[in-house]
Amino acid sequence: MTKSTNSSSLVRLNIGGKKFCTTVDTLTRREPDSMLAAMFSGRHALCEDPDKGYVFVDRDGKHFRHILNWLRDGMVPTLADGEYPELMREAEYYQLLGLIEEINSALNARKEIDGLDAELTRTDIIKCIQSDRVRFRGINLSGLDLSKLDLSFVDFSYARLKNVFFSRANLQCAKFRDVDAEGSIFYNATLRECEFTGANLRGALLAGANLQSANLQDASLIDCSFCGADLRSAHLQVQHPSFFELLRIFIFCFFSSHSNFQSIFSL
Repeated sequence: MTKSTNSSSLVRLNIGGKKFCTTVDTLTRREPDSMLAAMFSGRHALCEDPDKGYVFVDRDGKHFRHILNWLRDGMVPTLADGEYPELMREAEYYQLLGLIEEINSALNARKEIDGLDAELTRTDIIKCIQSDRVRFRGINLSGLDLSKLDLSFVDFSYARLKNVFFSRANLQCAKFRDVDAEGSIFYNATLRECEFTGANLRGALLAGANLQSANLQDASLIDCSFCGADLRSAHLQVQHPSFFELLRIFIFCFFSSHSNFQSIFSL
């Protein structure tokens, strides 16, 4: 059936078995370009439980209450560090770009308060990139906020880059060979012609990133998100993958919303 566009209409949601009640106005007002807003815009037919009227969404419902609270009052919850990537992934799935930005801001603020284990600071990085040839090979930069910096042609090979924020950074032609970048955020970053050979990108967020002609040969892409990423001519070569590994990577890359995908899988 098609949902009414009446903003006060009650909506019942079943998110992976967890039940929620809200209104059309809550789902459409704050993030009008989100997947949820599109679902309840009245333009799409939705499959409801005929008995109780619940609309089913096949996602983990653990963090959906935080999604609803964001849509209601614009507040980002205080969570344990390990839970923020989970919430980020849900925000990306529902295409809540405002929430993604706020989570990044909250985590950056926490890092400034708690301090970092990284060997260099953002200020150190800014000073270094004034040089003609910049190398951070093998250096621990985990947890740093390197968003919006011009890091083009920088060599990060073998570096530890866990949970680094590269959002909106210019990383064109940068080298990430064999880096450990698990959980890093490359949201809307420029990654044209980057080398990620052998990189650990498990759980990384590459939503909206420009990955044209990037080389991701033998990179670990488990649980990566490519929603809205430009993957034209990107090279994804997996050596002797299992069927399910190959299928999983293909699904993430090809079926992520609005992704451009013209890549190569070599067995």
